[in-house]
Amino acid sequence: MKFRETVCFDDVLLEPQKSTIDSREEIDLSTTLGKLNFNFPVISSPMDTVTEASMAIARARFGGLGIIHRYNTVQHQCELVSEIYTRLEESASSAASNIAAAIGTSDDFSSRAESLFSVGARILCIDVAHGHHTLVESSIKSLKDKYAESITIIAGNIATPQAFSDLSEWGADAVRVGIGGGSICSTRIQTGHGIPTLQSVLDCRDIADTTIIADGGIKTSGDIVKALAAGADMVMLGSMLAGTSDTPGEVFQSTDNKRYKVYRGMASPEAQIAWRGEARSLEGVSTTVDFKGNTRKILSKTNKNIKSGLSYTGARNLKELRSRARFIKQTPAGLVESNTHILAR
Repeated sequence: MKFRETVCFDDVLLEPQKSTIDSREEIDLSTTLGKLNFNFPVISSPMDTVTEASMAIARARFGGLGIIHRYNTVQHQCELVSEIYTRLEESASSAASNIAAAIGTSDDFSSRAESLFSVGARILCIDVAHGHHTLVESSIKSLKDKYAESITIIAGNIATPQAFSDLSEWGADAVRVGIGGGSICSTRIQTGHGIPTLQSVLDCRDIADTTIIADGGIKTSGDIVKALAAGADMVMLGSMLAGTSDTPGEVFQSTDNKRYKVYRGMASPEAQIAWRGEARSLEGVSTTVDFKGNTRKILSKTNKNIKSGLSYTGARNLKELRSRARFIKQTPAGLVESNTHILAR
């Protein structure tokens, strides 16, 4: 049996190149998702401790996208979508037409999609762990038959070129690329399956014109730059946004006087039980993260760091980044040197 070598985010660096960029203000991070335009290539994950109305609104006002999770009743999810629509309309933001919500592939699939569409959701995310599946195929085709070009379909997650090709052919406008790399995901441990997200993006980037959303394994703004350079049009974040002011859940204070919020995988026992009263899959964990404060400040810092990343390649936009990027592999010693290693002394 032959084994092919793959790379993850920590295995590579981008080689610095000559730049003529005088200011980060010269750099344009705009991108597309299907036929939709966004100014910031970051999507907040459809998780119950990451994206409800407040996060989706914060993301829209910053030029990105937030996807309302599906781990609730149809009525509650529709109430969240309606709240987003109303608040964005009141603030005169055209982003009211870019409201996204997640759906599954069974049970209430059709009625949930219809209800969400009726209250203003025009981006539907078919949100399953293993997206290269006949149920996803039938779901995409059903949505396309019913809504045609009235909606934008995000589907996934997948990890291979064949899967990306198939979902594109089935009609997905954007595909979430990455299996098992999330910080609270234990899929690779529990099932033995997965491919490093960066490798999956590299494998899929030349397959079709369908939007690539890199999802999983992204820990830093540097990882975002690597994903975009590898071929992703957008990235999906969970842990990097977890614990901010606009994520669902209460802030609580521990005995050490630090403030925390809960962050959990949707396949964790805690999330499964809260959603449907029982745990059917065990491919995630629940934990707490430090309270990070104002979401907009976090997004602003991330925006500046991504632009700095493009400037090191001499790229003024994402298209130039992808065409100019040169990756190099680093050794384990190189990874140690790349980190702030004084803290390890």
